[in-house]
Amino acid sequence: MTDPMGNTAPELDPATVNRNRLVLLTIAGIPVTMILAATWLWYFVVNGDLDLVGSLGTANNGQLLQPPRPVAELGLVDQAGEPYALARNAVARGEPKWTLLVPAPGACDAACEHRLYLTRQIHVAMGKEFNRLQRAWVGDRRVAETAFPVDTLSDGAEAPATFARYLESQHVGMLTLGADGADLRAQFPELAESPDTWYLVDPAGWVMMAYDDSVSYKDVMADLKFLLKNSAG
Repeated sequence: MTDPMGNTAPELDPATVNRNRLVLLTIAGIPVTMILAATWLWYFVVNGDLDLVGSLGTANNGQLLQPPRPVAELGLVDQAGEPYALARNAVARGEPKWTLLVPAPGACDAACEHRLYLTRQIHVAMGKEFNRLQRAWVGDRRVAETAFPVDTLSDGAEAPATFARYLESQHVGMLTLGADGADLRAQFPELAESPDTWYLVDPAGWVMMAYDDSVSYKDVMADLKFLLKNSAG
């Protein structure tokens, strides 16, 4: 065999050729294997057959809820009063999403505003993982009917006159959902003792973690990064 210059090319050892082919096939197969493994893992997480947090251990900074609570029991509705399936929508809209959930029966007072502010700051600070998270406020009345007895926002700015205006200016894109007030209090009993509590819901719709002001935002982010790193999607 000769090359374009007329030089005789050396014959390759068949063993070397086979070895090189094997290396190339291995390299090409790594991404495919990772995609298949991720898909398999996520299938079981979404269908509730795999307790991801339990499987990974309890190296968490928030309060791990045992057992996890199904958010579907709240009977969530959107602002038009239509049923809203948080788990189905968390998976259907692009990447499966974990939800930073702020339940707030009654008025959105200073504690409610601070939780919304804190979860927004954490969400933004997650950087490249931003799209794998979403935020949701859940009240027991429509946004337009929710009182907002707040004078100054957590960032020092003057508070808007209404809750609706506050959401429009400060929390664009956040889910605003509704549920029965008694059900909210029953599903999230931690609120009675710590009004600053908010929750982490996995893409399958299980309320898995609770956080309050005793946990720093850096520790919350450490938990989120750990869960996102070790979950598919």
